[in-house]
Amino acid sequence: MPPRISDLHIAGEELLPSPDEVHAAVPAGESEAAVIAGSRAAVRDIVHGRDDRLMVLTGPCSIHDTAAALDYARRLRDAAPRVDDALLLVMRVYFEKPRTRLGWKGLIYDPDLDGRGDIHKGLLNARALLVECARLGVPAASEILDLATPQYYAELLSWGAIGARTTESPLHRQMASALSAPLGFKNPTSGKLQTAVDAIVVAAQSHRFPSISREGRAIVVTTTGNPDCHLILRGGESGPNHDAASVAAAAQALRAAGLSPRLMIDCSHANSGGDFRRQPTVAADVAAQIAAGSTDILGVMLESHLVEGRQTLGDDPAALRYGQSITDGCIGWDTTVELLDRLADAVRTGRRRRGAGAA
Repeated sequence: MPPRISDLHIAGEELLPSPDEVHAAVPAGESEAAVIAGSRAAVRDIVHGRDDRLMVLTGPCSIHDTAAALDYARRLRDAAPRVDDALLLVMRVYFEKPRTRLGWKGLIYDPDLDGRGDIHKGLLNARALLVECARLGVPAASEILDLATPQYYAELLSWGAIGARTTESPLHRQMASALSAPLGFKNPTSGKLQTAVDAIVVAAQSHRFPSISREGRAIVVTTTGNPDCHLILRGGESGPNHDAASVAAAAQALRAAGLSPRLMIDCSHANSGGDFRRQPTVAADVAAQIAAGSTDILGVMLESHLVEGRQTLGDDPAALRYGQSITDGCIGWDTTVELLDRLADAVRTGRRRRGAGAA
């Protein structure tokens, strides 16, 4: 008998339903589709400078409690009318947590927070949350990490992100070329801008690659390219890159590549030194640039939840504090509202300043 040479490290296999089956189980209706299409159009206009509002991507580092997430979505919906002349609010609804080593991997992979990894349930829960956000009229955004799962929910996103650890991945760049929503590429953890600039160029091109269909079959996809990608500055190993000089350098790098100089700034991660309490300081610096008339900044990202800080996931998920992150620390809701008002005022001030300059 020949030696066994396949599946040497496979402990088990189970069938997942096809994307179509999950879509049928958690459908999105015409009204939800209209919300998503409309918010995508608004995001595109901001990305390309046709709308001078600031996109604010705000929400939990990662979703672990869908009830708390919907609570946040309702609050964001209620806050939007006060600032919608200056800001487009998009909720951060992240389901997959990239890990340098080990830890909880996100709602899709472990929805019960117990390590069993019920991915079928996770996909249903993730899709149901996005549909409910659309019903509330709240645009939703997520990081696209896995190459297979987007078929289950990506059509419900108004905006997507490719993270710092995957911006250099050729497979993620190809996938980005197929996605229907506008998309941001973060600079890698090294802080090197050219990697993300190259990713934007590549994602705008046509690609041909293997994937899975909505019916769950292996297929070859040919894409047209995604023309709505942009850069996200998140800092790096050498420090933050949210200041005016860093923004100007990034905008110049984009122009040199023949791209729009407009970019987004992540107020968390390396830009805040990994300290959630410094996000308001970063946001204040960004607001000052916008108020001074900068047109290079199209949006900001905030890690925000109902309760500030973070908590550790233990053996009893029922013991977790409601509305507090179990991954990166987040600013609380009251601080979030203060920052939204400050950013909106900055947009209005910058608008008046540019108008006066033109006159």
